[in-house]
Amino acid sequence: MPSPLHVGLIYGGQSSEHEISIRSARSVFEALDADRYRVTLIQIDRDGRWHIDASPDTLFATASATEGAPALFAPQDPNGPVWSAEPDAHSFTSLDAMGLDVAFPMLHGTNGEDGRIQGFLQTLGLAYVGCDVLASAACMNKDATKRLLDHAGLPVTPSRTLRPSDAADFDSLAEALGTPLFVKPANSGSSVGITKVEHAHQLDAALELAFAYDRTVLVETAIEGREIECAVLGNETPHASAPGEIVSTAQFYTYDAKYEDPEASRMEVPADLPPEVSERVRQLALASYVALGCEGMARVDVFVTPEHEVLINEINTIPGFTDRSMYPVMWAHEGLELAALVDRLIELALARHQRDAHLLTIR
Repeated sequence: MPSPLHVGLIYGGQSSEHEISIRSARSVFEALDADRYRVTLIQIDRDGRWHIDASPDTLFATASATEGAPALFAPQDPNGPVWSAEPDAHSFTSLDAMGLDVAFPMLHGTNGEDGRIQGFLQTLGLAYVGCDVLASAACMNKDATKRLLDHAGLPVTPSRTLRPSDAADFDSLAEALGTPLFVKPANSGSSVGITKVEHAHQLDAALELAFAYDRTVLVETAIEGREIECAVLGNETPHASAPGEIVSTAQFYTYDAKYEDPEASRMEVPADLPPEVSERVRQLALASYVALGCEGMARVDVFVTPEHEVLINEINTIPGFTDRSMYPVMWAHEGLELAALVDRLIELALARHQRDAHLLTIR
């Protein structure tokens, strides 16, 4: 491994989780040992423009800090070229030519956690932290996640999938799934676009909100139980942490409860569960991680019912790394502090890249 290793930390993005991505990237940046790593910051602003080599203080100060700054490249109008370098800015090929040893995407949600950035980095032949294209896309799409886990014989929360042309009848959904219902975009995160629906007159507004974020929407059974999380780390032989729980005083675990209101929730690691239930959570987290082809890292979220049934809810392939994020807290409880965790993630990225370099692509 070269020393110092050149890491490209990619964050921001065009998703609804832009601000959280910046907070996560700040935590990762501060955890990277300056003696071991040379870090190039790569921020994607809300307009999809890529900025590099700005000072950390400027980039982390505010989401709009890059407004007006030259971009590495930027998306154009639909009738123009796909990408175009700005005058006096680095060329498009500079990302490849910067001599990065590994990319560290810390992009939450759409255009970051859904396989798109992973595919781009893979076409450059660049090692990158986290799941590959297929696993990222499958885990981001909650409909695909449920179908794959169900096919693998793993327990998932009951749901129905709707598209804009589908008829949505509250009575039929309630008969199939019970009430209340949760309506959510298939491709979203951090509880964005989710509505709890208890009565028929609430359904249309809930669907309108969810369809504003995605063209596929899930209507799910509201599970009476606790929301438990488990951190998974590794490639071919992954390991799972002890489960943790975020105890929320909100009606359900909202965006504000996660990130904005310190009084709205608290983290409990390990979660207060019977040992056999805790182990069941860990084993299901590992099984779902493998079934979906995850490598690097993921956070697996489950429900534990009062009868101690465990149902898999969703898998997050780029979990939060903020000071209110469960993934690094669960590993810290296992003795793997944040600096060691990011070291391990980079090691896993390089090991996978080296392994896959031996695969045949032509005869």
